[in-house]
Amino acid sequence: MKPVLLVLVFLSEEHRALVAERFEMIYAPNEGLGKDRSNGAAQIAAHGPRIRVVLTNGTNGLLAEEIAALPGLELICTVGVGYENVDLAAARARGIPVCNAAGTNDAAVADHAMAILLAAIRRVPFLNAGVRTGLWRDDIPRPPHVSGRRMGIFGLGAIGKQIARRAQGFDMEIGYHSRTRRDESGFQWFDDILSLARWCDFLVIAAPGGSQTYHVVDGRVLEALGPEGVLVNIARGTLVDTQAVADALRERRIWAAALDVYEGEPTPPAPLLALENAVLTPHIGGISGQAIHASVLRFLQNAQLHFEGRPLATPVG
Repeated sequence: MKPVLLVLVFLSEEHRALVAERFEMIYAPNEGLGKDRSNGAAQIAAHGPRIRVVLTNGTNGLLAEEIAALPGLELICTVGVGYENVDLAAARARGIPVCNAAGTNDAAVADHAMAILLAAIRRVPFLNAGVRTGLWRDDIPRPPHVSGRRMGIFGLGAIGKQIARRAQGFDMEIGYHSRTRRDESGFQWFDDILSLARWCDFLVIAAPGGSQTYHVVDGRVLEALGPEGVLVNIARGTLVDTQAVADALRERRIWAAALDVYEGEPTPPAPLLALENAVLTPHIGGISGQAIHASVLRFLQNAQLHFEGRPLATPVG
């Protein structure tokens, strides 16, 4: 008999078929990225005692009351790296292991970080729209170049390291602040994000979400970044104070912001929508065909290891 799996996130038809080879799958993706949990709640109410595994993501997570309603739960997995809304304390109290899909989308996120950074610095969205209305290069101020400048990375984990490697291809000098100092990287260490922002031209946010990093990018950090500075966020929207960014962009206290994530997803960040120097994408950095497939395979690998009584490949918490 196949173990019962509750899936709280979108999976393609192809991946649902792949997962269904090994599980009796209850497919109930929550709508609104965790704001409306009715799909999952209904399935937990109907099938709670039978569910042994939950597949979710960092944004949806799995709440303490949901864990409590699943007496047979023995494994929680997330697609992607994030797990900030999985109640680790509740899982730990029950002895339920939690794992993520670390290592499956690092390259995709790093690629996207560089893409939106370049777009923001060189004003690609503005230029693309302008050509369609007759804009020519002599009609506009010259945008700055990218190479040879300073990138500051807040969070030098797997994704931060991948971003740094790409930035080195543009001959950038790299500085960072992270929970763990990584002298082996050869990059310049800063004690806090404020000193990092003062030093760098481009500030890239690549740290985990959660209460400890809530609004870590505030008005003071943006002031330190300065009028030629560019903010990039490919981590979680909660790390950045949206209104502070809007004010800094409107008053030209920073050059641009490039955000793949924002507060209140999936609702667009209203204060930024009318600003030409804000480049916005819909939390797509970690999404590519290759990355999603790798993430599903990582879930299946972790599940198999769990049921074989072996250590998980990518445990968290």
